[in-house]
This record gives sequence, structure tokens and C-alpha cells, in this order.
Amino acid sequence: MAPAAPAEGQAPRKPKRQQFKRDKRDVHGWVVLDKPVGMTSTHAVSIIKRLFSAKRCGHAGTLDPLASGCLPIAMGEATKTVPFVMDSRKLYRFTVQWGEERDTDDSEGRVTETSPTRPTADQIRAALPAFTGTIQQIPPRYSAIKIEGERAYDLARDGQEVELQARTVNIGRLELMETPDADHAVFEAECGKGTYVRSLARDLGRQLGCYGHISALRRVSVGGFTPETMILLEDLEALCHRAAAGEASLADALMPVETALDDIPALAVNGSDAARLQRGQAVLLRGRDAPNFRGPVYVTVSGRLLALAEVDRGEVVPKRVFNLAGLIGRAGVKKG
Repeated sequence: MAPAAPAEGQAPRKPKRQQFKRDKRDVHGWVVLDKPVGMTSTHAVSIIKRLFSAKRCGHAGTLDPLASGCLPIAMGEATKTVPFVMDSRKLYRFTVQWGEERDTDDSEGRVTETSPTRPTADQIRAALPAFTGTIQQIPPRYSAIKIEGERAYDLARDGQEVELQARTVNIGRLELMETPDADHAVFEAECGKGTYVRSLARDLGRQLGCYGHISALRRVSVGGFTPETMILLEDLEALCHRAAAGEASLADALMPVETALDDIPALAVNGSDAARLQRGQAVLLRGRDAPNFRGPVYVTVSGRLLALAEVDRGEVVPKRVFNLAGLIGRAGVKKG
């Protein structure tokens, strides 16, 4: 039956454009993106997911749009190891601008306090011990922390007063690197989970009596993900184009799933024990094969990652089992 003709005076209907959906595939590993300034972590994840046509994708720790640097992005079975990366140490290099405090604690916010005072390098160094070790820190008003189910930054943007409770954080190292001029100071901080560098800049400014906020922030490393493992977005896009033309492999841009597990022991098992663990069953190792420690391990068979497990008195209890069928990361793997 022919389609009805348009009524008199109406423009003819345009035929609907056919939509083509790209098939999603199983991709397992880590992309360590050198995130550019101005991009949200969520947007970065969506780009990586599209480039790899991956079924599952997520990041291991938000990096502010103002910040650049190390954003580990997990795909496929690597998402099971995200908690290990979230708990790892992070290294930041950041610049504090003195003389202004802002409501976001960075250069994108509204100025709330000003001061003509500028600290000397010696005064800055003298203040650093108070911010090193295990300390109490109040997160920024504009943060992703939830207050009665609402994100703090959503409440702050709506003009509501946001009262955040101090949290215990650990800063292993805080060092003044340079003072390029009287208005700016460059620092490096090695810190644990939950630390806000924006809060650190705010509190340093208050301690020094001059106010301050972050004007530049770069995450240098996260756990085992170092500058050597990072890839720029434009380089990744170029690799994807070469891979589509059959001139490269996307696996070369993917770190293996187990890269996130460098801080826990590895345990190799034989084929029969591997089969039991694959089914979610515990195995008891005796003799020379019995581990003499307690705690988490990652289990391998024939060099292939099999499971995350807990060991107690020789018994290996699987907690997360991996299914690595599909594209698997191999970047940084030593050959031969």
C-alpha cells in the first residue's frame, strides 16, 4: 500500500534516517588516560567506551574537570578490580594561587575572601607538617559527597548551605616544589583515599592567613598506574583508526586486568584446582603449594588471571571469578 500523499499546503515528509548501532563487545583491561583539562571523568569514560565498543566501562576515582592527568578506566572484567585502585595511593602536582578563597576551592568558583598578604617560601614550608600524616579534612562544598541522598555540589549550586563533616585522610608526603612568583606556589602531595587537594589548598591558605585556591591540578599517578602507562586521547584515537585499518591492535593500548592487583600476592594453581575455583568452590592446598599467609590473593593458572580469593590456613576461597573471553589488554606485558 502506497503512503498517503501530504495534505495540500503541507511539506512532504522526509524519510526517516536509518539508525545503525555499533555492536558492543567484550573488552577486558585498563586504559590509563591522560585526561585533558576541561573534560569530566564521566565524559572521558563515554569516549573510551565508544572507541573500544566496550560493553562495560567505568573509572577508578573522579578527576575534576579543572584537573588533568592519570584517570584509570576499567573495561569488562577489570571493573571487578576497581576497589583496589580506589584504595591505592595517589600523587598530585598542583599550583595554589594566594590572595583569594573561592566557593569551589578552585579557579572556577566565585571569590568569597581576599587578602593582600603573601607567604614566603619559608612560611609555607613551616606550615606543611600540620597537613602531613593522618589529619582531619572538610571536603569542598562542591564535591560528589552525598548529604541525605543529594550530591553536595547539587545542593551548593541550588544556593543551599552545605555543612560537610570533617573526615580522616592520610597525606604521606606534602612538599613545596617551587614558588614561581609571590602569588603562586607549586606542591606535590602523595595521599590516600578520600583526600581532596582543593581542601588542602583552602586550608593552607587559611593557616597562612592569606587565603588560597587551586589554579592548576595534575594527578601524576594512581597506584601502579604511572606516567609511563598513560596515553593521550589523541594518541588513543589515532591507534583506534590504525586498528580499524588492520595496522594495529587495540590490545596495545590496554593494560592487563591484573595491573590493578600489584599490591596483593599472586598464587598459581594447577588445572584441577582452577576448575574448582572457576565454579566458585574452595580448594585446600597442602605441602609445598600451600601458601603460608592469610589475606587476599589473585589466582592464576598457566599465567592467566583466574580469580580474586581469600587465603586462610591453606584454604583458597574464591571471591570474584574472571571470564576473560574477548579482547584482553597486553600493554606493558614483558614478552619472552
